[in-house]
Amino acid sequence: MSVYPFWRPSRRRSTWTPRKRFALLSVFRRRISREPDERGAALVVVIGLGLLLLTLVATAMTFSVSGSLKASSDQNWNGAMAAAYAGVADYESRLVNDNTYFQYGNSAAAFSVGSALTSPSVPNPAFDVGAAGGWGSVAGSGGTASYRYEVDNSAYSASGILRIRSTGRVGTSTRSIVANLRQDGFIDYLYFTIYEIQDPEQSGLTACANTYAWAGRSIPCGDIAFGSSDVINGPAHSNDTIRICNATFNGMVTTGSPGATGSNYLKQNSNGGACSGQVFNGGQPTTSPVIAMPATNMQLKQETRTDAGIDAPGCLYTGPTSIVLNSSGTMTIRSPWTKKTRIVGDPATAGSTPAACGLPGMANGQLGSTAGATVPVLNANLLFVQSVPGVVTDPNYTSSTVWPSGQSAATCSVGNGIGFPVTHETAPSARSYDCRKGDAFVKGTLDGTMTIATDNFLYVTGDIIYSDASTDVLGLVAQNAIWVWNPYCDSTHGVICPGVGPGEGGAILPENRRIDAAMLSLDHTIQVQNYDRGGNQGVLTINGSLAQKYRGSVRLTNSGGANGYSKNYNYDPRFRYIAPPKFLSPVSARYSVNLLVEVSSAFTARGATVP
Repeated sequence: MSVYPFWRPSRRRSTWTPRKRFALLSVFRRRISREPDERGAALVVVIGLGLLLLTLVATAMTFSVSGSLKASSDQNWNGAMAAAYAGVADYESRLVNDNTYFQYGNSAAAFSVGSALTSPSVPNPAFDVGAAGGWGSVAGSGGTASYRYEVDNSAYSASGILRIRSTGRVGTSTRSIVANLRQDGFIDYLYFTIYEIQDPEQSGLTACANTYAWAGRSIPCGDIAFGSSDVINGPAHSNDTIRICNATFNGMVTTGSPGATGSNYLKQNSNGGACSGQVFNGGQPTTSPVIAMPATNMQLKQETRTDAGIDAPGCLYTGPTSIVLNSSGTMTIRSPWTKKTRIVGDPATAGSTPAACGLPGMANGQLGSTAGATVPVLNANLLFVQSVPGVVTDPNYTSSTVWPSGQSAATCSVGNGIGFPVTHETAPSARSYDCRKGDAFVKGTLDGTMTIATDNFLYVTGDIIYSDASTDVLGLVAQNAIWVWNPYCDSTHGVICPGVGPGEGGAILPENRRIDAAMLSLDHTIQVQNYDRGGNQGVLTINGSLAQKYRGSVRLTNSGGANGYSKNYNYDPRFRYIAPPKFLSPVSARYSVNLLVEVSSAFTARGATVP
């Protein structure tokens, strides 16, 4: 039986008789005999059809192979870009692990012209150039993806920005990108504090120092709350727990307090009472790692040395120093104790007096004269004000029994020799205007980019305004407090104060103050002088950023009314990309990429430099 059950052989008898078969064969023979030449044409047709099929197959194969090659090429092209990004990430991680890594690179690289670079002790193949040089390998690629990068650190000391050109390679494809890396720092915030308490040196609550509220700080400790309709127009951070009442934050708020988002701050006023009215337009406060400040700003003083390999040293001034910024791009400096404005050695053993810093002395136009010396702003640089050294070998040393011309032990007991305290002013404390301390007294209109640093106090004695808010940048760094100078006249001790009756007192300056700057107090605070007396002084406008160890008081309202200033703090958005010259950064370095663009490829796949 057949294996195909649906098929059966026919049982009918065939109708093909022998006569019919013979007749059909005869027809075939006659057909063939009449068309003998058509056999060659059939062969041609068969060959043609074969060639056509072969062409179609070849075309299909070509299309398939070319598609495969293009897919591979696209993959390499995209992979090369990913490898270039990996190069940027590698360099960034090296900076985080070693915050001095910015000094390393290959000075022979085309992108590094003008940079001061040396080779690291541990070779980095990503710094290589040329066909014989190496490449860094992308982790996990098995060597199929690699990168090189070239470093430009020519602007690092002035702006804190490093530029890197990273080239990625996969197969025969290479692509290059340029990235700007800036170290994250205090200027990332409009408002920054380590501790949200009044400076223990002022409150007397020394047991509260150096402890966070969330880590068990005792209460009370002079905590200061945001309130009184404060408006903070920019990002804010405190390592401590922040007290917030009826205040508005228009930027991101972060805190070191480990609580959950929204419950990691206190809805309390400065006295610990419950309050409401908090507005967070940038989102509820979130927890962020604590950020440590450097212990000292003495590294900035080193920028005034002529023997430290610094291309353009800054200027060093000694003792109380007045600095008036002029809109013409100059500044007028009065500094009677200064002898040498640039130094050699650490500790200093010698010095020099370049004209760019002003000439020491008491003659007209010199630093010790009443009118001071007028010199160009130290563009993209800094000046440092130090206390009178007590070491005999220091070139700025002055004996404790000797004073500049016009000063004496008697004048030093009542003022600092350059006009402070002013007439009718009652000094807040005996430490306010020491005649030998490294205090700077700053005001005026800045035309340029500069940082002013001190080893003691820094007083903002008037408005500080940028001549051009798009290009001018100022940094103010004090080892101790930065004071918003607000002199007060107290007539309760027989002093006659203008405009008030006996037994009364009042502020001396007109209302309102504006400060365009990034400010940093390492050991203490940024605070309004006499914030608790003298009456309402209007509005304190800050355009920039402020960072401090302890919270500074600006205003106090009591039974007698409001005293001090209300706040109008605005973040300078340029600080996301630039920094004041040689401005200090946190102890733990973190870098961020703030600009990244693709450029023409710097190297071929063989490693040769592309002209």
